[in-house]
Amino acid sequence: MAEGPRPQTGLGGTGTGGIPTTGTVGGRIGAGGARPYGGNTVRTRSACTGTRTIRGTITMAARRNRTRTLLASGGALLVAFAVGGCSGTDASDAPAEKKSFALSGRTLTIEAENSVVRLVPADVKNIEVTRRIDGWVFGGSGPRGSWRMTGDTLSLAVRCRAIASDCEALHEVRVPRGVAVTVRGNNGRITATGFDTALKLRSDNGSLTVRDSSGPVDLESDNGRITAEGLSAGTVTAKSDNGAIRLGMSAVPDMVDTVSDNGRITIDLPASRTSYAVKASSDNGDVDVDVPKDPRSAHVVNARSDNGKITVRTVKGSG
Repeated sequence: MAEGPRPQTGLGGTGTGGIPTTGTVGGRIGAGGARPYGGNTVRTRSACTGTRTIRGTITMAARRNRTRTLLASGGALLVAFAVGGCSGTDASDAPAEKKSFALSGRTLTIEAENSVVRLVPADVKNIEVTRRIDGWVFGGSGPRGSWRMTGDTLSLAVRCRAIASDCEALHEVRVPRGVAVTVRGNNGRITATGFDTALKLRSDNGSLTVRDSSGPVDLESDNGRITAEGLSAGTVTAKSDNGAIRLGMSAVPDMVDTVSDNGRITIDLPASRTSYAVKASSDNGDVDVDVPKDPRSAHVVNARSDNGKITVRTVKGSG
């Protein structure tokens, strides 16, 4: 029988509300092997050393990029668990699962929760998804993935229910060519490469990246950087509440419209004789516009930032 995980020790005894303060990651908690949280399972890819102690009354912890959940009942929680010295959860080398979903129309909406999403167009008939899930939990269950198609909406998620957890999913989605894609992400990066159809990407918490695409692009992130490279789209819209925006255009656009509440904006336009109608302003930051300007031009560039520098320039080989 394989040797079980080594115990990680806090202060010993029990905390307020009878919660044990000595825990074994992946095994039983407390004296006598009590399992007050319905099981304590762990899936991890690297050995961890050291401990982190969480003190105080905890109702809920916010998530950033990966699910990290802390729950407590009956008063204060004092628990130590192994986290120091870990490389962290990384779903990229986790075992792959594959599934295809039929799509009858020419539009696809993806709703993703706690997941990195990578999109590419492909010579396929159906939506093809490769899923990788990894993570660990302390005092609970998971990670548990779900994927389902309802109409033209594909839902992708991974969840962990535990005192503490670190869970991550990676979904690689191959989309039939000619399909316009909308993604609404909650807590995870989104990347799209090589599309000639419309892209509309939204992230509540995570970066957005688009590469080598020619269809209309509409990007919005509440908390995360927005990056575009090699765009030949006629229309590009980018908005970030908290994060920098960098757009690299490989062809002269008709309209570029950017807004950042907190973060710099950089727009690289291809070197040419084209003039642009430029409107650029920042409440707190320098504004540097180095492109040919003509207020009557049909090629419009707007850049607005509440807090951050704005740069609009022509760059040889931009994108």
